[in-house]
Amino acid sequence: MLLQDAHRFGQKLLRRRPLGPREETDHHTAGCLDTLDLVIIGVRRMLGAGVHILVGAVAKYIAGPAIILSFLVAALSSLLSGICYIEFGARVPRSGSMYLYSYSIMGQVYGFIIGWNRILSLTVGTACIARAWSYTFDSLIGNRISQALERTFSLYMPYYLAKYPDFFALGLVLLLTGLLVLGVHVLPQVNKVFMGINILVLSFIIVSGFITGDLHNWKLTEQDYTLNTSESEDIYSLGPLGSGGFVPFGLEGILRGAALCFYMFIGFDSIVTTGEKAQNPQRSIPISIVVSVLICFVVYFGVSAALTLMVPYYQIHPDSPFLQAFLHVGWGHARYVMAIGILCALSSSLLNTMFAMSWLIYTMAEDRLLFRFLAQVNARTRTHIRVIMISGNLAGVLALLFHFSDLMDLMSLRSLLANLVVDFSVLVLRYHSDQNLSKNQKTEEETEMELVVKERSLDSVLEASTLSFLKSLWFPPSTIPTRKSGQIVYGCAFLLVLLLIILSLILAQRPSQVFSGDPVLTTVAVLLLLLITGVTVIIWRQPQDPTALHFKVPALPFLPLVSIFVNIYLMVLMSTWTWVLFGIWMVIGFAIYFGYGIRHNLEEDTEQHSSLHFPNAGQKHP
Repeated sequence: MLLQDAHRFGQKLLRRRPLGPREETDHHTAGCLDTLDLVIIGVRRMLGAGVHILVGAVAKYIAGPAIILSFLVAALSSLLSGICYIEFGARVPRSGSMYLYSYSIMGQVYGFIIGWNRILSLTVGTACIARAWSYTFDSLIGNRISQALERTFSLYMPYYLAKYPDFFALGLVLLLTGLLVLGVHVLPQVNKVFMGINILVLSFIIVSGFITGDLHNWKLTEQDYTLNTSESEDIYSLGPLGSGGFVPFGLEGILRGAALCFYMFIGFDSIVTTGEKAQNPQRSIPISIVVSVLICFVVYFGVSAALTLMVPYYQIHPDSPFLQAFLHVGWGHARYVMAIGILCALSSSLLNTMFAMSWLIYTMAEDRLLFRFLAQVNARTRTHIRVIMISGNLAGVLALLFHFSDLMDLMSLRSLLANLVVDFSVLVLRYHSDQNLSKNQKTEEETEMELVVKERSLDSVLEASTLSFLKSLWFPPSTIPTRKSGQIVYGCAFLLVLLLIILSLILAQRPSQVFSGDPVLTTVAVLLLLLITGVTVIIWRQPQDPTALHFKVPALPFLPLVSIFVNIYLMVLMSTWTWVLFGIWMVIGFAIYFGYGIRHNLEEDTEQHSSLHFPNAGQKHP
């Protein structure tokens, strides 16, 4: 009885969302995007506000000039995940969001995890952009706002929050919340103009940095640091020296920086979710992802190299790095032109992020995974007033109280987790088929076991069952996926994730002992690698789904497993405080899901007997 209840509960968690009829507009727009169009979509999504937010803090405190290597690691990791995203999106014959894809392919609990964490990313992203807007404006007026707020409130702020409450950022978020309530949104033409301005600004930074930069800033020593300390009016504004040189914080700093810089490559999923409109998806989607990631890496490489050449890494201003860098090299007047471009890019990104955040919450409420009242639309303004107000106020509070770096860590952690879920899904789905087994069909193994049960005793049945299971691990009886082979892959995939987590923890916490030959840790690491290899071979031996897709991940299961390991390792490098904040967010989310979402979905299934309640077919998903 208990096993039946657990099985029934598992089926509820993995219940999939039926897709509504494809929109008429999709028929007209199908095949209208070429490779260049998809590259532009990817670059526009990736080359947003992140470059103005993240580079300064990572270069100053984490990686130094080696931030360019951090971007390289992050770009390679993004490409691995991007390849898995392509196959994941190919399984849904319509455009949509990763929340929709996860819900319809993997099941309800996966869709909720992706959607809930996407809400976190958009909420924290709103707070980050608002803080960056505040820092940029404050830098133009001589840091008067931050100095006044710090003098007034710094003594009353707990150590785990920002040094002062940023009321300017809060006011900015509330102002844009009011505009969204009134139905204001950014036109696509305006987005294109702001994207062009952003590219011009970044190009100017790169050219200026290579003109005014000094290669000595990549070879700094302790003598340089001592000299800068004696010349600096505020020695507390200097960052750590580390060991100096180009890689002052070692390999750990490069990888820790890569975990944060990964956020900068968020956006390649937009290429996948619009892939149905591509003229030749088999060719254009993989090429556009690779090209867009490469373009963004070149830009990030140039910007971070220019910044660390213009200013010694320990003197970089973490909150407003580029404006202060131009002041440092004596190009003070150029920073005013730069500020206008940066503020334009931040403003567009801020409003778009807040709009996407409110729409995703509305969509999940329509699917009854979040509270139903959040799906109400105001009859007069035709906007989701309650959703906009709640999400805007939450983002405003985060912008008011939390430090910049904590918010960035949260966004990077969420992005890595989302990629991990997609990589895992692709690995499992390739070895699973919905068409090979109906409720009334029996597999060859089941038929064989029924004969065995009739002819043998209970002990013999158990022995035969065990032998049959062990044999199927290496010699599957079918050339197409069966229920049994799918369960084997599912269990092995979960075991692999657990083993990779343990291995990543050992490598992240005790790398020197492992590679120096510590007998205990080295033995444990070797045993983990042997277990991982064995489980991987078991997965590799199982039959794959022969269903034709416009793209399939090559070298399965090895490539998704490499991507899973990279994502897990980068997640392990996150700080304890980041995991605490993320854990609180997930506890709240699961409380809503198990307390409301899963129960109300079941009630609706009982009432309708056919499908879940969906948004209208003409509605777009974020």
